[in-house]
Amino acid sequence: MGRVTDLAAFSALLTDEGQTLLAALRDYSPAQELAVASRLRREHPAELVTAALGQARLRQRAVAKFGEQDAHRMYFTPGGVEQSTRRTVAEHRAAAFARLGVRSVADLCSGVGGDAIALARAGIRVLAVDRDPLTAEAARANAAALGLADLIEVRCADVTGVDTSGYDAVFVDPARRGGRGRIFDPEAYSPPLSWAVDAARRAPRAALKIAPGIPHETVPPEAAAEWVSDGGDVKEAVLWFGTRPGTVTATLLPGGHALTGRGLPDPEVRPVGRWLYEPDGAVIRAHLVAEVAEDLGGGLIDGTIAYITADELRPTPYATAYEITDVLPFNLKKLKALLREREVGTLTVKKRGSAVEPEELRRKLKPKGPHAATVFLTRVAGAPVMLLGRPAAA
Repeated sequence: MGRVTDLAAFSALLTDEGQTLLAALRDYSPAQELAVASRLRREHPAELVTAALGQARLRQRAVAKFGEQDAHRMYFTPGGVEQSTRRTVAEHRAAAFARLGVRSVADLCSGVGGDAIALARAGIRVLAVDRDPLTAEAARANAAALGLADLIEVRCADVTGVDTSGYDAVFVDPARRGGRGRIFDPEAYSPPLSWAVDAARRAPRAALKIAPGIPHETVPPEAAAEWVSDGGDVKEAVLWFGTRPGTVTATLLPGGHALTGRGLPDPEVRPVGRWLYEPDGAVIRAHLVAEVAEDLGGGLIDGTIAYITADELRPTPYATAYEITDVLPFNLKKLKALLREREVGTLTVKKRGSAVEPEELRRKLKPKGPHAATVFLTRVAGAPVMLLGRPAAA
């Protein structure tokens, strides 16, 4: 009964009165919600005001993923905001499909339509399928609101029963969250990863969106695997079928930098040099640290830590460079004295291979002064160390 009520409330948002309310709430402050709600309920039905306020909150949250212009025209469910693909990532994937000559895609588990929108804007015809009626209605409303209804067909159905034989490609984005939060077992996805792989194998081309932490050994041999980060944050992994089997790639957005694996052995371990490189998360997830180390003429500071050290500075989009000034055994008193001596008030704490929590350390150090520094809490040759330095000059 609850979903029927939700659908009725959502439909009311699409009426002229609902649209007027949404327009009035575009820039409202959540801190003033009680006063705003009281005022609006004097002129509009309480149920409609509640639905409009909820949608306005979702749109504000969605700005980070979709941008101001799209987010305030689109429609969302709470899960739709959380699970939607970020616009930059969806556009990257749509462009990849277009380069492959794909003209039609069956978008299975489409959610509110983030990927379908990007595909349609790339000139690709889309069948967007989701089994949740409210989510499907939101996707349909989004296609209409963005002027893409001619390219996006929305169907409310169980994806396992959909015939995709008439499409150039299949894209599957299984649900990876349940009632208890994030799901880590690929066979507990909805639908299971094994079903998605079978669907991909039957299609001329396919892409399966999966969690970035998926073990490499579970990647099917006929698939290419891509890890994608956006602004330094790893967003997803994708299994591509019908392209280059066995290929492993790390893609960094924005910019579209793509690093492809060369099958290199693990880098050698070296003493800490003048420069420390922190690889992008997509590089680490894709197990391509060796490729970056080779390009930088560097090695690892420890065989189990993904920090690269080198004696010279080389530009790379795949890692952030820092100039190291001090290499010290971990000692809180020594670090505090050194920071005081150098008048460091702005301290960035990074860790890899350390149990120390950065915020807790910062509270204990109480940095004070006009200068800035970065401290790395990590291991060198198995021993806990502190590396003190600063970002390389741009």
